Amino acid sequence: MSDLKNYYEVLEIPSTARSEEIYHSYQRAKSAYSSDSLALYSLMSPEECRNVLEMVEEAYSILSDPTKRKRYDEARGINRDFNTMNYNALADRVPQRSEIRNEVRTERTEIFPSSSPSSSVSSMLRDEFTLGTNANTAQTSGLSPKQEQTLSNTTTNVTKLVTQKRFALDYVLNAEFEKEIEDATEFTGDFLRKIREYKSVDLERLSDMTKVSRLYLQAIESEDYDKLPASVYVRGFVFQYAKCLKLKPEVVANSYVARMKKLKP
Repeated sequence: MSDLKNYYEVLEIPSTARSEEIYHSYQRAKSAYSSDSLALYSLMSPEECRNVLEMVEEAYSILSDPTKRKRYDEARGINRDFNTMNYNALADRVPQRSEIRNEVRTERTEIFPSSSPSSSVSSMLRDEFTLGTNANTAQTSGLSPKQEQTLSNTTTNVTKLVTQKRFALDYVLNAEFEKEIEDATEFTGDFLRKIREYKSVDLERLSDMTKVSRLYLQAIESEDYDKLPASVYVRGFVFQYAKCLKLKPEVVANSYVARMKKLKP
């Protein structure tokens, strides 16, 4: 399969992509085809997702290395005018583990501001959240059963808080447009884009919320059907698109796919 697939297509990036773009596309692809991906729920089998993930890992291992990427491009006849200097220029530094941890620490700081009351339990919870460890390790920390239960309950509340923050929508209500959305029976790509912009959600954030590639989201909004996969997958993508924007996902997905089948050559 790897001999037939273009690695740039696997990561959905242009052949001139910089290392940073390759890295972020790799992360998005891993999330999109992970076992808990909402967008692909019931659409792909675990084995199919594993096969795609293997391809994603293979593509990243080649394209993230300037030397391997150059050899791959030469074999495929890609970027014919490039030389070693061009590839080195594209090799921006990708985020390191310490930087990723700092991003998590920043997120944690927003959830646990420094002004919050400090206790042994909340302090431990902050450490657990920052390091991404499991609350079950509390059994080896010397906490009493009551403290363990408190920690478990607090961890659950924090998880809910993170989820709520991730999917929260903050926008100025427009009663007239809300009624237009409520009464709509056909959801075109352009109409979905207007709703997304009205609800102040950019494509980058929507991609993170839905775990659907930004390129697919753009294709959905522009109704560029040639860039979209089979309708069964598109339906799943549009379903999550609508769900994250607090629309009626079943209605929106059915409407969009029906329109796509009618208009697609």
